[in-house]
Amino acid sequence: MTGALDAAGITEPRLREAYVRCRRLNAEHGRTYYLATRLLTKAQRPAVHALYGFARFADDIVDSAPPGSDPAGRLEALSAELFAGLDSGRSDDPVLAAVVDTAGRYGIRRDLFTAFLDSMRMDLTVTGYADRAALDRYVYGSAEVIGLQMLPVLGTVGEPAEAAPYAAALGKAFQLTNFLRDVAEDLDRGRVYLPADELAAFGVDRDLLLWCHRNGRTDPRVREALAAQHATTREIYAYARDGIDRLHPVSRPCIATALVLYSEILDRIEAAGFAVFAHRARVGRARRARLALSGLARAMWARRGRRAADLTAAATERWA
Repeated sequence: MTGALDAAGITEPRLREAYVRCRRLNAEHGRTYYLATRLLTKAQRPAVHALYGFARFADDIVDSAPPGSDPAGRLEALSAELFAGLDSGRSDDPVLAAVVDTAGRYGIRRDLFTAFLDSMRMDLTVTGYADRAALDRYVYGSAEVIGLQMLPVLGTVGEPAEAAPYAAALGKAFQLTNFLRDVAEDLDRGRVYLPADELAAFGVDRDLLLWCHRNGRTDPRVREALAAQHATTREIYAYARDGIDRLHPVSRPCIATALVLYSEILDRIEAAGFAVFAHRARVGRARRARLALSGLARAMWARRGRRAADLTAAATERWA
């Protein structure tokens, strides 16, 4: 991490500690994201760790609150401290210091943090979503804004506004993949992140999902409903994939690898007959390693191309 912090020009000791803490959160909780992040340049990595670390920290307040605690109060305190830091340009919090610094360095919009925290608040009270529009409102704040926050760090070859819909779509695809993979885990928390009206079209409701969870079996009606959700998610991945070429070349291997890794979770779910109540779909270590090595080769090639272009530009400027 020291090399990445140096490359990013982060020198203040306490700020460096905050970035290190965010990196640990990323490595511990987001294995797929963390692996893909390794394909970015060293200078880019700390900002990605900061953004993911903050998202993970807030999510843990909501999902891992010990009995008798006050997650709503903790979330409000986190929100107040974050926005105070964004206003002042600094924070003494061991996680928020890195987030505030990243937001300032890359000009990340304040409203993206507002939307994210709004969705985290929804998790404290909302247990289901009547239709796709209701779920989309939640997913915008919980996932699409993460893609939009990342965009200034990744860089684009054209106007950022042209790449933004694709970045948002990729965040959405990742989140919808989680919803399919984690149906049973979410039921344990009293939540269903699948549109109720779309489930009902196949004769599925919360009670039937709970029956599947208790028995570790996927009822045929549930299988058909999950297959329809699976197809919708595939379409979003296909759209998001078209946006990769809009990113800066040095960032493309990272995002392409993350897309493949996460979309292959869908492959595992489908191959297992949507048995999401019996086991959690995963991409194996060997497969992750192969994809990472392939991505690393593409990343190194892109960086060489960037260095060559920089040298050419510098030579042209000298002789102009």
